[in-house]
Amino acid sequence: MDTTSERIAAAPLPTESELRRRRSLVRQFARFVGVSWTMWRLARRSH
Repeated sequence: MDTTSERIAAAPLPTESELRRRRSLVRQFARFVGVSWTMWRLARRSH
């Protein structure tokens, strides 16, 4: 059976474009607004 450290070492690394997307504050803010808007709509509909 694999140990945790072996499984982590075998995991794929993110590409440079994936890292850029993860670090983008504009993209993170847009996702935050989108998710918040969706949750707000769901809350308004159920109450």
